[in-house]
Amino acid sequence: MSEVEVFDPRFARLVIGHARLERLWTGARWAEGPVYVPAAKSLLWSDIPNDRVMRYDETDGSVSVFEASCGFQNGHTLDREGRVVACLHGGRGISRLDHDGEWRMLADRFEGRRLNSPNDVVVHSSGSIWFSDPTYGIDSHYEGHAAPSEIGASHVYRLDPDGTVSVAVSDLRQPNGLAFSPDESVLYVADTGRTHDPAHPVEIVAYAMTEAGPVRRGTFARNDADGLYDGFRVDRDGNVWTSRGRGIDVHAPDGTLIGRIPVPELVSNLSFGGRKRNRLYITAQTSLYALYVNQHPAGW
Repeated sequence: MSEVEVFDPRFARLVIGHARLERLWTGARWAEGPVYVPAAKSLLWSDIPNDRVMRYDETDGSVSVFEASCGFQNGHTLDREGRVVACLHGGRGISRLDHDGEWRMLADRFEGRRLNSPNDVVVHSSGSIWFSDPTYGIDSHYEGHAAPSEIGASHVYRLDPDGTVSVAVSDLRQPNGLAFSPDESVLYVADTGRTHDPAHPVEIVAYAMTEAGPVRRGTFARNDADGLYDGFRVDRDGNVWTSRGRGIDVHAPDGTLIGRIPVPELVSNLSFGGRKRNRLYITAQTSLYALYVNQHPAGW
């Protein structure tokens, strides 16, 4: 296992020289969707093919099954009240774990047609929930239930507090990970269309947030050589920490690739956690990894 790769002095300030990548647990079929829950001092993440959500307890390092037969959950986030919001491949919707311990479906249709398989999710300061809806959960029975797309396309949607669902981004092949810049002026979305079209570019696209909705600004990051951009997070300085192949790429706000964290397995997603939010949790194929860094998530 190699050390972190520094391509720009800006990245050197974000890592800790003697901190090492730790494998905290292994045993998943495809680990995804990590979210740190401060009130529980725990990290939740998905083991999609096994249809379960796992929990890592920071207080003692134990790992347990948090939820089983959970609708093939994928991405997770927290809303403005600290409730867990989940993307369901099997349930083909967006669900929320309320304070009473019950899951409640927030949206599973657009204009009367079932969604494909919501993949990743982020909450805006307005309370609206933004989520990507590629077809991975309906492509086979491995991560959901095989079925034709009722919508016939893959979009990014906006779910408003009043329950209204609208299309926010419609020009990507398979929209996947997504996040806002710290000031919410930019929406970043990964396109993993390469899984369905070998000629499709591997990129993260930036959209300017306007009153009329997101407007495509252009490609933020692109790498056609090795691996796909999947899930990612933005830190409080606007750097984008993104999964790509067997590692994490870190891009400065201007798009420059400033560093890379190699990981022994294919990386799916990541999340900042820990008491001071300076522990980077990484879901990678069969395992959960962690690395202490000298940075914190946007909004902390």
